[in-house]
Amino acid sequence: MFPKLSVITIVYNNAKDIERTMLSVLNQSYKNIEYIIIDGASTDGTLDIIKKHENRLAKLISEKDKGIYDAMNKGLAQATGDYVLFMNSGDEIYESTTVENIFATAPNADIYYGETEMYDENWNSLGPRRHRAPEIFTWRSFKYGMNISHQAIYIKRSLTEPYNLKYKYSADIDWVIKIAKKASSIVNTRLYVAKYLVGGISKQKHRESLKERFKIFSHYYGFVTNVINHVIIAFNLVFYFIKHRRTND
Repeated sequence: MFPKLSVITIVYNNAKDIERTMLSVLNQSYKNIEYIIIDGASTDGTLDIIKKHENRLAKLISEKDKGIYDAMNKGLAQATGDYVLFMNSGDEIYESTTVENIFATAPNADIYYGETEMYDENWNSLGPRRHRAPEIFTWRSFKYGMNISHQAIYIKRSLTEPYNLKYKYSADIDWVIKIAKKASSIVNTRLYVAKYLVGGISKQKHRESLKERFKIFSHYYGFVTNVINHVIIAFNLVFYFIKHRRTND
């Protein structure tokens, strides 16, 4: 069985990176992929680059939106695959055999996930994420931070629902937790599955993003538990930077 994967790319004015992202999807050895691109009416030549490959796309929508999660909802509404993956502009599927390897790990899981390698704006590797993917993932796994990248999680479409647009910067966390609560089969592929370009909207609006995350975590894990967890997060962060600094000295 070769499940159909809907890959959704959201882009706005990113002529520098969009083709790299697209080719990482279009050059997959796995053939049952439906590729959907939602462009926010780019004005920098992004659309011209996308249209070079339009005959290989299942759907291209280019129009103004109300933000990244509104655009992602448009992509979800177009998806017809068994699974969905968001691979936003600037990021990449890890290598050409990644999708094939993921679906070979186990049949018919609700969620597949893996590791992410980080890259800077010049596409130099920064190594793995500080938050490594957990050995076993459940809806409670985000209590110490989002330890699976959005680009590294393949979700059965029947479990999905639209992103909650009341969150402007961290709706993806709410979305994944909500889905993980419903999932009964979650598979750790133990593979590097995504390359992530550092510096998205949640980095640009870091304070607002952290406030939203705190609100989301309090909703799911309870306020007092969340405060305790954040003390642990802060301690782990300090320990990480001390250790990292010693390594570099």
